[in-house]
Amino acid sequence: MRKHAIALTAAGLMSVTAALADYPEKPVSFIVPWPPGDLEDVLTRLIADEFQEMYGVPAAVVNKPGGGGGPFPGAVEVATAPADGYTIGSFVPAVPIAGELIGIPELTPNPFEPVGIFMTYPFVIAAGSDAPYSTWEELVAYAKENDVALGHFGSVLPPTRITLALAASSDFDFGSDAAFDELNCNTLASGDVDVINTTLQQVLPCKDDLKILASIGTERISIIPDVPRVSELNPDLDVALWNGLFVHKDVPADARAKIETAAKAALEKPEAQKLIGETGVLIYWQDADASNAQIASDKEVNGKISELLGE
Repeated sequence: MRKHAIALTAAGLMSVTAALADYPEKPVSFIVPWPPGDLEDVLTRLIADEFQEMYGVPAAVVNKPGGGGGPFPGAVEVATAPADGYTIGSFVPAVPIAGELIGIPELTPNPFEPVGIFMTYPFVIAAGSDAPYSTWEELVAYAKENDVALGHFGSVLPPTRITLALAASSDFDFGSDAAFDELNCNTLASGDVDVINTTLQQVLPCKDDLKILASIGTERISIIPDVPRVSELNPDLDVALWNGLFVHKDVPADARAKIETAAKAALEKPEAQKLIGETGVLIYWQDADASNAQIASDKEVNGKISELLGE
């Protein structure tokens, strides 16, 4: 009887191991909660392609823009999918940091754990060529006497909060603000807003016609090296805007390891590395432990931002 029980136990363990080893067995979706075309979309597509080539199953990027709701509708889709590794989120810091702070039920408490962070956005605060200011200091002076409208990706997202906190510490408020799914050359040309905070990728076609007032990140952007960082204007706002791969906390370790292997291989490809020189993006791989440390650090900065905003 004892030998029979041991045999059954061993068979059960072998069955579980085999099931894990079989991942992936079916198509995998990478959810990007933004429209196509920006850097997180481009790089996630490279990762999906590598995943498909490496493991022989279909892997596709699914864009789920939030319609003014930022990344949260897409994040909810990942949170409510089966925790089996077949639905992977490509997320900005707001998802693991702000989702539960603003009380989204499916994201409270935070259901995600990082597989790894893979890029830092070249994020900028920019105005059109006809703006009567060319630097942040000139914007401050102008905005104290005139209304200035800010365009952003969502009021609770870190880039917006950083911009508003920088304004507060410079002793002015934007006259109005509005959220957009995309913030590009057309946004400024339309006259709907005066200043936007966006990724440099979205305004590359008109970069030379813009007045870029500041960048958001821990180092200056390589293709606009003369533009000061927000943290040079206010050291309390020293934060980078990254994107990473996230899964539900119950996704098995074997699946996470295979996702990480494909991502690291994709980021080393010439197509990914070429983007560094073309867009100023930083591309790297930060594993789960380092990513969790990054998130904890960003939460501390978020607290300082809350103080500046009087929250």
